[in-house]
Amino acid sequence: MPKAATARKTQSWIQNALEDAKTRDITVLDVRKISDFTDYMVIATGTSSRHVQSSADKVVDTLRAHGVRAVGVEGGKTGDWVLIDFGDVVAHVMREEVRDFYNLEKLWSDARRIETDENRKTAKTPRTPRKAKAVKK
Repeated sequence: MPKAATARKTQSWIQNALEDAKTRDITVLDVRKISDFTDYMVIATGTSSRHVQSSADKVVDTLRAHGVRAVGVEGGKTGDWVLIDFGDVVAHVMREEVRDFYNLEKLWSDARRIETDENRKTAKTPRTPRKAKAVKK
């Protein structure tokens, strides 16, 4: 399988694991044109330190089930920010305050954002409710 296809598949598995773990604000950045150490970054927000840790564990376990092992995992002890390096894809799971402080999306603003299912759901315009029919008396 070509490298690009493998990286996309890995990115998709990470995204699905993060969605299953109920993380918020999942962002996928395509950094192939501006980075030489990875192809994609997946960034997600956990609601607490414990949620960050368990979400990162879910990512590692899910990819292991697909035969993909992490090159490295950093930050698992504190749970503020866990970085999981799969080589072609790097996942960042962070508490909201930490994510706001480091603002990786701004740091990597030259990267192309990949549309995620979660983004598509929230971007849809809500349906306008129908007007109730007048009741005749």
